[in-house]
Amino acid sequence: MNANQIGALQALRGPALTFVDNPFQVGDDQALRYEPDALILIDNGVITAFGDYSSLRAQLNGHAVTHYPNSLILPGFIDTHVHYPQTEIMGAYGEQLIEWLNRYTFVAEQRFSDFDYAYSVAQVFLQQCLQAGTTTASVYCTVHPASVDAFFTAASELNMRMIAGKVLMDRNAPPALTDTASGGYDDSEQLIQKWHAKERLSYAITPRFAPTSTPAQLEAAGALWKAHPGTYLQTHLSENRKEIQWVRELFPERRDYLDVYAHYGLTGPRSIFGHAIHLSEAEWQHMAESGSAIAHCPTSNGFLGSGLFDFRRALQPDQGASPVRVGLATDVGAGTTLSMLRTQGEAYKIAQFGNYSLSAPKALYLATKGAAQALYLEDRIGSIAPGMEADLLVLDLKSTPLINFRMQHCNGIDDVLFVQMTLADDRATEAVYIAGELAYSRDRVATPAPATI
Repeated sequence: MNANQIGALQALRGPALTFVDNPFQVGDDQALRYEPDALILIDNGVITAFGDYSSLRAQLNGHAVTHYPNSLILPGFIDTHVHYPQTEIMGAYGEQLIEWLNRYTFVAEQRFSDFDYAYSVAQVFLQQCLQAGTTTASVYCTVHPASVDAFFTAASELNMRMIAGKVLMDRNAPPALTDTASGGYDDSEQLIQKWHAKERLSYAITPRFAPTSTPAQLEAAGALWKAHPGTYLQTHLSENRKEIQWVRELFPERRDYLDVYAHYGLTGPRSIFGHAIHLSEAEWQHMAESGSAIAHCPTSNGFLGSGLFDFRRALQPDQGASPVRVGLATDVGAGTTLSMLRTQGEAYKIAQFGNYSLSAPKALYLATKGAAQALYLEDRIGSIAPGMEADLLVLDLKSTPLINFRMQHCNGIDDVLFVQMTLADDRATEAVYIAGELAYSRDRVATPAPATI
């Protein structure tokens, strides 16, 4: 039986790790489930069993078994905030947020009115995601509907679970990148009807950030989100102090930056706010109470000198305060990598500057189950368990000579994970499975082992 045959009974064997709880709340040891010799049974893209190989081998019944004895099988990584049109400006000289947007971003994004061009970039972006082990992302397109059509077309061809939407901007941007409050609403409405909940795709209503939308557009975005339950809302929040001052000048009647979005009905479950570095206590409280989520973007925050994310307040606040849903994000193109391993390593460094020690399990959680919870998808992705979609990453734990040497001196799974997130990159991605199908193989060949192993 071909392991890539749609609907085939498949199985992966090898060391595997997943989360059964939140390590920020119960501790790393209680949250982790590590199986040194696991068997994962898959039927029609869904995991049907997960556990110790010796306990589950009797359930093999025509499964094509692929064995990864020297690797680590993980849930696929989840990137909660990324701009696919900015793939081509990664590594552009930084300056700071507003200057960087005007000099690079707004220039590059004007090309995405052309479907063919946008589609070609979407293909590159998605292949790079797969190579990095990322199986789901919450993605910004551009103001052009064609950019959304191109992205969802490319994602559909790969059967990837993706969230994306057309950017809304009706002021403070080049004319070629602006829409209107009514035009943005109508374009988004049509895109929702065309793409939302089709296959594994979801739509995100996407005002870029408060300064590039008029009150009329933010009001329209709130009305659109209310009219389409189940869609997402994604935008930016408190990334840069100059940006925050700009928001104060544009919306003097609002209490703070987050209150701008709350006033227009743009906070709540399935809302995702990129960055959220400089928040007041009132904003933290509203994030937690409303069920809104934060996408933490460490490489971008460092690259543009935006500031340090407050891990402790977000995830382990003092008694009396509630934690916030947080997922890890690359934020390409201000982010400098699509590798979630490298992003975990950078998150550790950001946390260190803020006097918080981010353990390897906690960082991995933010890229898997924690990110899934931030996106309200924890019942579908982010874990290895029966009933979950089989989006899986096979990680080579000895992907470079240095890592191979370093692994000989590891003590326990925590040490192994920390080595990977500080030294490894996309070279460690051995294979990626999307809904149980092999979507990426570093060696380009996957030869299923006999089912009688």
